[in-house]
Amino acid sequence: MSAASAAPKEKSTRRAAGVVGLAVVASRLFGLLREVVFAAMFGAGELLDVYIAAFRIPNLLRDMFAEGALSIAFTTLFTRTWEKEGEAPAWALANLILSTMIVVMGVICVTAILFAPAVVEVTNFGFHNVPGKFALAVQLTRILFPFILFVSLAAAVMGMLNARFVFAVPASASTVFNIVSVVAGVGLAFAFQPQALAHWRHPAFDQRALYGVSLGVLLGGLAQLSMQLPSLLRLGFRFRWRLAFTDPRLAELWRLMWPSLIASATVQVNVLVNGMFASEINGGQSWLYCAFRLMQLPIGLFGVSLATATLPAVTRAAARGDMAAFGHTAKDSLRLAAFLTLPAAAGLAVLARPIIGVIYQHGRFSLHDTVQTASALQAYALGLAGYAAITVLRPCFYALNRPKIPLVVSLIGIGLNLLLNFLNMQVFHFGHVGLALITSIVATVNMAQLAFALRRHVDIGSAVSWLGFLARCLLAAAACGALAWAADDRLAMLGVARWVRLGPAVGAGVLGYFAFARLVGLSESAEAWAMIRRRLPGGRGRG
Repeated sequence: MSAASAAPKEKSTRRAAGVVGLAVVASRLFGLLREVVFAAMFGAGELLDVYIAAFRIPNLLRDMFAEGALSIAFTTLFTRTWEKEGEAPAWALANLILSTMIVVMGVICVTAILFAPAVVEVTNFGFHNVPGKFALAVQLTRILFPFILFVSLAAAVMGMLNARFVFAVPASASTVFNIVSVVAGVGLAFAFQPQALAHWRHPAFDQRALYGVSLGVLLGGLAQLSMQLPSLLRLGFRFRWRLAFTDPRLAELWRLMWPSLIASATVQVNVLVNGMFASEINGGQSWLYCAFRLMQLPIGLFGVSLATATLPAVTRAAARGDMAAFGHTAKDSLRLAAFLTLPAAAGLAVLARPIIGVIYQHGRFSLHDTVQTASALQAYALGLAGYAAITVLRPCFYALNRPKIPLVVSLIGIGLNLLLNFLNMQVFHFGHVGLALITSIVATVNMAQLAFALRRHVDIGSAVSWLGFLARCLLAAAACGALAWAADDRLAMLGVARWVRLGPAVGAGVLGYFAFARLVGLSESAEAWAMIRRRLPGGRGRG
């Protein structure tokens, strides 16, 4: 199929990113709801720390392996096979990969369950300071680890659907996971601790309820896989067991994946390392986790959605040798990511305390927890633009068949994070806030390294043009933060409740940002407004 005939069938990168973005918003909101419910049930302390620690390992593997390295490498290889060899070889490749994943991930799950005490010892050594905390973490780790098998298969299915320009269904699968996790988790919590029903308005959940919540999360992972299968079947896929470890395409997948596996792990490994050091602070893991959950909303909305739509586009451009289109797509996505994340970072920083208070301060989550979590959120916000840009930049190197570049950058970041975390805890004593700040610093450094490396291979704009663009974005973001803070402070002086004044404060910041962006000549402002208008009722034909 020629490029000209294929083009009409392919959605534009920004339109696809918009579709994914809407689905990701729902996923992140329901994911936030899941964590809010669990935080209200258990409070920011021993029980929530244990749940976060047990879920973090399989969730880390999901982010860096299933939805990171595997998704990127498999989408690249599947798209390349479809473009060059046709439909039948692409489906044969899919059967090979799925069969191999079932075996490999099954072995990993069994191994992790058998060696759970060693896993918890390495990742949460500080739990020994609280009696019973370590043993409970081991039990929950064994329950939750099979989660990685379900989401790994779901990620492979997502890659196939994205390669065939089906974005909304796989992006919405995470929403289904979150909904099922909450409903099943809360229901099973009451089933495992029926005494809580007697005080259902203010139940005092204990570790028995944690077992129910963990099983609910497993059911959510299974639902995330199941809801995507009908769309895949409609595309013509039929599963056939095909296991051949000597197949050269597995070697090619591994060649693409192993650098990505390490490269995509930078942020998540750094968060894991932060958790290791934070395990010495009772409640520290909870504060960091709740703060980073709020960060994941703009990262998913702007970074992941743009990266999901960008990867197939740049892969096809590289396969056709059209490096001008490659550079234009990458630059376009990076500019839009910066334009959208910088005001989000400003808003999160100045409104951290009211946002955390409105969202999390319920049940057993106290005012003290709100203050500590808000401080971590402010530190994380400094790296938001870096986080989002990394998600866009990293896949570009796999499309260029240069996966070792992000690998080296990631190794540098992991080493820098370990060094700075050690200095923070042993020398500077900034606590959990210092751990969050270091994560932001490392993400920003890694983003700069990847951007400079990509400029050596494709034209993504000159340094002067980027400096001018970022300077204008920062000025507009400063106006956004100032207006949001001023609105919140003024309403607080008038005695307006926190949950009421948050909406006007956010609205003032958003309007101020777009107005100032238009004033300083940022073209992304008009494009973003057009995208919003098209999604309003009656706005389909406008813009």
